[in-house]
Amino acid sequence: MAQKTTLESPPLHDPADADQHFSSGAARRAARNATALALSNITSKGLMFAWQLILARWLGSAGYGVYGTIGALVAIGAAIPEFGMGLMVIRDVATSPKDAGRYLAATLTMQPVLAAAGYVVLMLAALLLGYDTDLRALLAFAAVNLLVDALGNMCHNQLLAVERMVLPAIIAAGHVALLMALATIALATDAGLWGLYTATLIAGLARTGVYWIVLLRTGTRPVFPLDRVVAWGLVVNGAPLALTSFLSLAYSHTDKLITTALIGTDDTGQLTAGFVIVFGVIELLSTTVLVAVFPLMSRTYSSGQQTMFDFMLEKLAFFNLTLSLPIGIYTSLLAVPLSSLVFGPDYTRTADILRYLIWYTVVTMVGNVFSKALLVQNRQRLLLIIRSGGLGLNILLNLILLPELGVVGAAVATLIAEAVILVTILYVFDLSSDWWQRMINHLWRLGVAALALAGTVLLLREVHPLLAAVVGAPVYAGLVLVSGAVAQDDWDLIYRLAMAMPGGTRIGRYWKRQLA
Repeated sequence: MAQKTTLESPPLHDPADADQHFSSGAARRAARNATALALSNITSKGLMFAWQLILARWLGSAGYGVYGTIGALVAIGAAIPEFGMGLMVIRDVATSPKDAGRYLAATLTMQPVLAAAGYVVLMLAALLLGYDTDLRALLAFAAVNLLVDALGNMCHNQLLAVERMVLPAIIAAGHVALLMALATIALATDAGLWGLYTATLIAGLARTGVYWIVLLRTGTRPVFPLDRVVAWGLVVNGAPLALTSFLSLAYSHTDKLITTALIGTDDTGQLTAGFVIVFGVIELLSTTVLVAVFPLMSRTYSSGQQTMFDFMLEKLAFFNLTLSLPIGIYTSLLAVPLSSLVFGPDYTRTADILRYLIWYTVVTMVGNVFSKALLVQNRQRLLLIIRSGGLGLNILLNLILLPELGVVGAAVATLIAEAVILVTILYVFDLSSDWWQRMINHLWRLGVAALALAGTVLLLREVHPLLAAVVGAPVYAGLVLVSGAVAQDDWDLIYRLAMAMPGGTRIGRYWKRQLA
């Protein structure tokens, strides 16, 4: 196992002291933040998910392939104006709120310039990939959002840093609702993809405007002249993280880009439809919680509470696996009826893609916990190396498997690359043998519940897919509880967070638990 340096290993504190810190104000704050973000994500991501399903039917597989290709390019390009600064701002301002204005001035100075550079990079990439002029023209218009989103995201990060997460949650939900309304009008009037990207730009401008109004009203303002020490720190510390993010996004979307270049937009539409489900699950169930607890993880580690930090890793990773595993089983075994129901008859190959691609969700949700932990420990350079290897492997596998397996090869390539990244991160992480023993004790019990769920679905899916889903859920949940996969300290943590959430007092009337 790789050894941590002295700078990355603060002295250990008493576990009881760590527990005392976590059990009071920190738990209440983290629970409130998670609740706000969860409600926002359920609303905004749920609406966006439904909209993507409607859009897939509306555009057809070829049009949806163009939309997916441009979306992939813009998503990758967004890492350039972000330049890893967002997480650095959240981490640093969370520990020193008085410096918020200096950090805001630094991002306001540098990120618009980086957005312009990202725009040029996307235009060159589309040209080198051999995309036609119509696709490149649409990309040129859609990529204007790099600047618009960067101006809004810098305010978003400031609000997250001081844990005022209710406001970003409301803005996110409102942005999605406005986008859907404008896009529906555009498509209903036969404005096509040009109208769709016009609606996206207008909604993005509205989001950014609201963010700046809200941030200024909180009293945070950019402090000029530019603090070169802060700016240089963001560049130096953010550069490895930016490259890591770029590589991560590139390897997440490279299959769509290569599929369009080698096979065509129709197959890319089939692949994009599968990714709608995959990324929807990840954003809703994983990203929400990790964003909410990132400031708490940063403070826990920086204050030397190593025992509590390892405890959080263990629980977050296991909870993510417990949530994602049944989704992987259901989607993989019920892919045919699910694809037909959700996307319609035009997406005949999406079921084959989902059988493999959904397991990328399971691997990613676990891996994201440890990736965030590496960022907290300021080991982003190590993460950069791992992500670089993952991207290279993903590109190589796509080039090999796409000609042999068709569009399914892209899903297989992505899954293999992500699994290799997770194994590598776990290998370099300095986790104790006791940590692994506890985790293995959880995993084999969870495996029993997963096998029972898979067997139930296989037996009942021929009768009716809905029956398999309805019966399988209590079988899985029951075995997770009965087998002891959820340990005593898991229930203690769940109980504390439940009590700290809005409405926790009412829950406490019916659920009584004696805490250790």
